[in-house]
Amino acid sequence: MDQVSTTVAVLVGSLRKASINRKIALGLQQLAPASLSLEIVEIGHLPLYNQDYDDNSPESYTAFRQKILASGSVLFVSPEHNRGMPAALKNAIDIGSRPYGKSVWSGKPGAVITASPSMVGGFGSSQQIRQSLACLNVLTMPNPETYLGQADKLFDPAGQLTETGQALLSSFIEHYAQWVQRF
Repeated sequence: MDQVSTTVAVLVGSLRKASINRKIALGLQQLAPASLSLEIVEIGHLPLYNQDYDDNSPESYTAFRQKILASGSVLFVSPEHNRGMPAALKNAIDIGSRPYGKSVWSGKPGAVITASPSMVGGFGSSQQIRQSLACLNVLTMPNPETYLGQADKLFDPAGQLTETGQALLSSFIEHYAQWVQRF
Protein backbone atom coordinates (compact mmCIF):
# COMPACT_ATOMS: atom_id res chain seq x y z
CA MET A 1 0.00 0.00 0.00
CA ASP A 2 1.40 3.40 -1.00
CA GLN A 3 1.95 5.90 1.76
CA VAL A 4 -0.10 9.08 1.37
CA SER A 5 1.99 12.20 1.79
CA THR A 6 0.90 15.16 3.88
CA THR A 7 0.83 18.48 2.06
CA VAL A 8 2.91 21.02 3.95
CA ALA A 9 2.26 24.71 3.32
CA VAL A 10 5.68 26.38 3.54
CA LEU A 11 5.72 30.11 4.26
CA VAL A 12 9.02 31.86 3.60
CA GLY A 13 9.40 35.07 5.59
CA SER A 14 11.88 36.64 3.19
CA LEU A 15 10.51 38.07 -0.04
CA ARG A 16 13.85 38.14 -1.91
CA LYS A 17 13.99 35.53 -4.67
CA ALA A 18 17.59 34.66 -3.81
CA SER A 19 17.14 34.77 -0.03
CA ILE A 20 18.89 32.32 2.25
CA ASN A 21 15.54 31.30 3.71
CA ARG A 22 14.06 30.56 0.27
CA LYS A 23 17.14 28.41 -0.45
CA ILE A 24 16.54 26.61 2.85
CA ALA A 25 12.88 26.02 1.96
CA LEU A 26 13.93 24.61 -1.43
CA GLY A 27 16.55 22.43 0.27
CA LEU A 28 13.91 21.11 2.68
CA GLN A 29 11.67 20.28 -0.31
CA GLN A 30 14.46 18.18 -1.81
CA LEU A 31 15.34 16.46 1.45
CA ALA A 32 11.79 15.78 2.66
CA PRO A 33 10.81 12.14 3.10
CA ALA A 34 8.04 10.73 0.91
CA SER A 35 5.56 11.26 3.76
CA LEU A 36 5.74 15.04 3.23
CA SER A 37 4.99 17.12 0.15
CA LEU A 38 6.32 20.64 0.72
CA GLU A 39 4.68 23.44 -1.26
CA ILE A 40 5.83 27.03 -0.92
CA VAL A 41 2.87 29.37 -0.49
CA GLU A 42 3.82 32.85 -1.66
CA ILE A 43 2.99 35.77 0.67
CA GLY A 44 4.61 38.83 -0.92
CA HIS A 45 1.56 39.78 -2.99
CA LEU A 46 -0.86 39.88 -0.05
CA PRO A 47 -2.21 43.38 0.77
CA LEU A 48 -1.76 44.45 4.37
CA TYR A 49 -4.40 42.91 6.60
CA ASN A 50 -7.36 45.21 7.14
CA GLN A 51 -10.38 44.15 9.18
CA ASP A 52 -12.58 46.01 6.71
CA TYR A 53 -11.83 43.11 4.32
CA ASP A 54 -13.34 40.49 6.64
CA ASP A 55 -16.75 40.76 4.98
CA ASN A 56 -15.46 41.14 1.42
CA SER A 57 -11.95 39.71 1.15
CA PRO A 58 -9.62 40.39 -1.76
CA GLU A 59 -9.16 37.34 -4.02
CA SER A 60 -5.55 37.06 -2.85
CA TYR A 61 -6.75 36.59 0.76
CA THR A 62 -9.27 33.96 -0.29
CA ALA A 63 -6.76 31.99 -2.40
CA PHE A 64 -4.15 32.15 0.40
CA ARG A 65 -6.63 30.94 3.02
CA GLN A 66 -7.74 28.07 0.75
CA LYS A 67 -4.14 26.92 0.28
CA ILE A 68 -3.55 26.85 4.02
CA LEU A 69 -6.88 25.11 4.68
CA ALA A 70 -6.05 22.45 2.07
CA SER A 71 -2.69 21.69 3.67
CA GLY A 72 -2.25 19.10 6.37
CA SER A 73 0.48 21.02 8.15
CA VAL A 74 2.46 24.26 8.06
CA LEU A 75 6.15 25.15 8.09
CA PHE A 76 7.56 28.63 8.65
CA VAL A 77 11.04 29.37 7.25
CA SER A 78 12.10 32.86 8.22
CA PRO A 79 14.85 35.38 8.70
CA GLU A 80 14.90 37.88 11.54
CA HIS A 81 14.14 41.55 10.97
CA ASN A 82 15.15 43.85 13.84
CA ARG A 83 14.90 41.00 16.38
CA GLY A 84 11.44 40.00 15.20
CA MET A 85 9.51 38.25 12.46
CA PRO A 86 9.34 39.93 9.05
CA ALA A 87 6.29 42.11 8.41
CA ALA A 88 5.20 40.04 5.39
CA LEU A 89 5.08 36.87 7.49
CA LYS A 90 3.15 38.57 10.30
CA ASN A 91 0.71 39.88 7.70
CA ALA A 92 0.18 36.38 6.28
CA ILE A 93 -0.39 34.93 9.75
CA ASP A 94 -2.94 37.66 10.47
CA ILE A 95 -4.76 37.13 7.17
CA GLY A 96 -5.05 33.40 7.85
CA SER A 97 -6.39 34.01 11.35
CA ARG A 98 -9.33 36.14 10.23
CA PRO A 99 -12.24 36.71 10.13
CA TYR A 100 -12.58 36.01 13.84
CA GLY A 101 -13.57 32.39 14.48
CA LYS A 102 -12.52 31.23 11.00
CA SER A 103 -8.77 30.77 11.39
CA VAL A 104 -7.20 28.47 8.80
CA TRP A 105 -4.34 27.66 11.17
CA SER A 106 -6.17 25.96 14.04
CA GLY A 107 -5.23 22.38 14.81
CA LYS A 108 -2.49 22.05 12.19
CA PRO A 109 0.88 20.61 13.15
CA GLY A 110 3.61 23.11 12.42
CA ALA A 111 7.26 23.96 12.82
CA VAL A 112 9.55 26.97 12.66
CA ILE A 113 13.06 27.14 11.27
CA THR A 114 14.93 30.43 11.13
CA ALA A 115 18.16 31.33 9.38
CA SER A 116 20.43 34.32 9.28
CA PRO A 117 23.99 35.19 8.30
CA SER A 118 24.38 36.45 11.89
CA MET A 119 25.45 34.23 14.76
CA VAL A 120 22.00 34.49 16.42
CA GLY A 121 20.27 32.63 13.58
CA GLY A 122 16.87 34.24 13.94
CA PHE A 123 16.12 33.39 17.58
CA GLY A 124 14.01 36.55 18.11
CA SER A 125 11.99 35.87 14.96
CA SER A 126 11.40 32.27 15.96
CA GLN A 127 10.10 33.27 19.36
CA GLN A 128 7.66 35.80 17.89
CA ILE A 129 6.40 33.32 15.31
CA ARG A 130 5.95 30.65 17.98
CA GLN A 131 4.06 33.08 20.20
CA SER A 132 1.61 33.90 17.40
CA LEU A 133 1.19 30.22 16.49
CA ALA A 134 0.42 29.27 20.09
CA CYS A 135 -2.38 31.84 20.14
CA LEU A 136 -3.73 30.36 16.88
CA ASN A 137 -3.71 26.74 18.08
CA VAL A 138 -0.96 25.59 15.73
CA LEU A 139 0.62 22.48 17.24
CA THR A 140 4.20 23.72 16.88
CA MET A 141 7.03 21.19 17.11
CA PRO A 142 8.87 22.00 20.35
CA ASN A 143 12.18 20.33 19.45
CA PRO A 144 14.49 20.62 17.75
CA GLU A 145 14.28 24.39 17.89
CA THR A 146 16.32 25.30 14.83
CA TYR A 147 18.10 28.64 14.45
CA LEU A 148 20.64 28.48 11.67
CA GLY A 149 23.36 31.02 12.43
CA GLN A 150 25.86 31.89 9.69
CA ALA A 151 23.38 30.26 7.33
CA ASP A 152 25.05 31.79 4.29
CA LYS A 153 27.89 29.33 4.89
CA LEU A 154 25.51 26.37 4.42
CA PHE A 155 25.69 26.89 0.65
CA ASP A 156 28.56 26.55 -1.79
CA PRO A 157 29.38 29.28 -4.35
CA ALA A 158 26.90 27.70 -6.80
CA GLY A 159 24.11 28.03 -4.21
CA GLN A 160 23.92 24.30 -3.44
CA LEU A 161 23.70 23.00 0.12
CA THR A 162 27.02 21.95 1.59
CA GLU A 163 27.38 18.61 3.36
CA THR A 164 26.86 20.38 6.69
CA GLY A 165 23.78 22.17 5.35
CA GLN A 166 22.31 18.90 4.09
CA ALA A 167 22.92 17.21 7.44
CA LEU A 168 21.27 20.03 9.43
CA LEU A 169 18.22 20.26 7.16
CA SER A 170 17.87 16.47 6.90
CA SER A 171 17.79 16.17 10.68
CA PHE A 172 15.20 18.94 10.96
CA ILE A 173 12.87 17.60 8.25
CA GLU A 174 13.05 14.04 9.62
CA HIS A 175 12.02 15.30 13.07
CA TYR A 176 9.25 17.34 11.48
CA ALA A 177 7.97 14.32 9.54
CA GLN A 178 7.76 12.40 12.82
CA TRP A 179 5.92 15.35 14.41
CA VAL A 180 3.38 15.51 11.57
CA GLN A 181 2.79 11.73 11.79
CA ARG A 182 1.62 12.17 15.39
CA PHE A 183 -1.37 14.13 14.13
